[in-house]
Amino acid sequence: MYCWSVDWQMLFNHDKCKTLHFGYNNVNKEHTLGNEIIKSCDEKRDLGVIISRTLKSSSQCVVAAKSANRILGMISRTFVHKDSKTVLKLYQSLLRPKLEYCVQAWRPYLRKGIDLLV
Repeated sequence: MYCWSVDWQMLFNHDKCKTLHFGYNNVNKEHTLGNEIIKSCDEKRDLGVIISRTLKSSSQCVVAAKSANRILGMISRTFVHKDSKTVLKLYQSLLRPKLEYCVQAWRPYLRKGIDLLV
């Protein structure tokens, strides 16, 4: 892949490339891109979803819950008349997309993650 990128003059940014080792029996081998060693990390954010080395979704649940709480705070500060119809529309248009974004990839399966989002 590195040779292809050099041939087509589409070089990789070495600072943005990271290695994520999955599993407990992994030997954590160092990988190189050209002559430079790619750094290893424990979790990486890609397309707004945090993937950890253990494939647990706890850090993604915390981020989603914080984002939802910020939006709930904004709704409570901004709107004076909070009838059920208005709150339902605000929930469906502002809050639900934050909680459901790419949930197929990070769906919480541990009790603490589920309780955090409920």
